[in-house]
Amino acid sequence: MEIHEEHRDHQSQHLPRVLVIKPPPPLTLFGDKFISRSFQLLKAYESSLSLEQFLISHAHSIEAILCSGDSPVTLDILRLLPKLRLVVTASAGVNHIHMPECRRRGIAVANAGSIFSDDAADAAVGLLIDVWRKISSADRFLRQGLWSKIGDYPLGSKLGGKRVGIVGLGNIGLQVAKRLQAFGCNVLYNSRSKKPVPYAFYSNVCELAANSDALIICCALTDQTRRMINREVMLALGKEGIIVNVGRGAVIDENEMVRCLVRGEIAGAGLDVFENEPYVPKELLELDNVVLQPHRAVFTSECFVDLCELAVGNLEALFSNQPLLSPVTAE
Repeated sequence: MEIHEEHRDHQSQHLPRVLVIKPPPPLTLFGDKFISRSFQLLKAYESSLSLEQFLISHAHSIEAILCSGDSPVTLDILRLLPKLRLVVTASAGVNHIHMPECRRRGIAVANAGSIFSDDAADAAVGLLIDVWRKISSADRFLRQGLWSKIGDYPLGSKLGGKRVGIVGLGNIGLQVAKRLQAFGCNVLYNSRSKKPVPYAFYSNVCELAANSDALIICCALTDQTRRMINREVMLALGKEGIIVNVGRGAVIDENEMVRCLVRGEIAGAGLDVFENEPYVPKELLELDNVVLQPHRAVFTSECFVDLCELAVGNLEALFSNQPLLSPVTAE
């Protein structure tokens, strides 16, 4: 038994190294699924060295990085890794990766692909229903004993017949649209280009808001989308309008959204993401027409198991000279 273990340890020392600066949630929860005969995880977070010292000491053995949104792959990190060939992220977005340097050096990037689409879409529609039907708010009302003291709770709104604008009709946005159709909603959308779908297209997000009863944010965070949902868009959405965000917090001008909610310039919000996570504006915590969750739209056990398999599959593809399973292509 000891000989077998010794042989396995000797073999692992010669496997390609995959750097993990901070463990992504799937690795924390399902670490056994990252055991592979094709690579070895190099866990910087377990070292007593500073990150810079750690990277310098392993610079010529690291061929790939496994990361997530809360472990940025910066230009400084990339410059310390001359042998790097691939960055695998456990997220759909890649705004935490220095993409220009990856492109310049020919470093491939693989993301979560469409793994998150169903769970994110479920969460988006769930948040929309919660805000319009006042489910969380009514729950608090009941638990505080107000039903017996005050009487009936204020009426909510139905989904059927509502105009819902989707910002970003990618994998997640398309799944949101399908779900909304089942509720009898009229789906509209804004995207970088018109899609072959039976939904009304608006090239201008402000015009989309003006023609919608609710906006659901599903787009990635880029230089073009940062704070795209600004005060003008929110005022166009109007006093009866709802905002739901399962994309990235910084797509919305958060300070302006808070002001609009406090002043009653929009009717409510369902938010899974925030601009400066994990910090949430205290005003949002005090509003009864806002439903909040701590960036958990896609956090399901089933999704994470699939994500583990995809991440490992991408790494094994690299080291066996096979095509990546979910490559991020140049925009």
